[in-house]
Formats: sequence, structure tokens, C-alpha cells
Amino acid sequence: MTRTIVTLPDADKRWLERYSRAHKVSMASIIRRALRQLRRELERNAHVDVLRKTSGIWRKRNGDGLEYVSRLRNEWGG
Repeated sequence: MTRTIVTLPDADKRWLERYSRAHKVSMASIIRRALRQLRRELERNAHVDVLRKTSGIWRKRNGDGLEYVSRLRNEWGG
């Protein structure tokens, strides 16, 4: 595992210390758990961002997807 220095606002540091004492876990453990949770959440929602960013990109094209693919295949000799 790699050690990292994290700069926190004073209020967050105090909260982290209180939470750590109350739950008898290290502050590092709490931060690791929070980071894993954030990564899972972001990765779970990544496909939604892709869909949102690509939604409607074919709207301005003439014809439909099948026609486009057929035209490409013809260009490639297939």
C-alpha cells in the first residue's frame, strides 16, 4: 500500500477524528472505505454519462444506421 498525505479542512478533520473514535477504526481506514465507495458509484454511473454525451449524435445524418453501414461496406468492397 502507498502512503499519501491528504490536506483536509479543519472541520472535516475533527469530524473524521470523532467518527474514528466512535467506531473504533482508523482514519485511514475510513478514507480508504470512502474512496472505494466513491469509485464504485462513479464506475456504476459511467455508462449513463456516455449515453448522455452521445445521445442524438446521429440526429443530423441523412438516412438510418443500416444505410450508413451498407454504404461503408460498399466502399470497402464488401
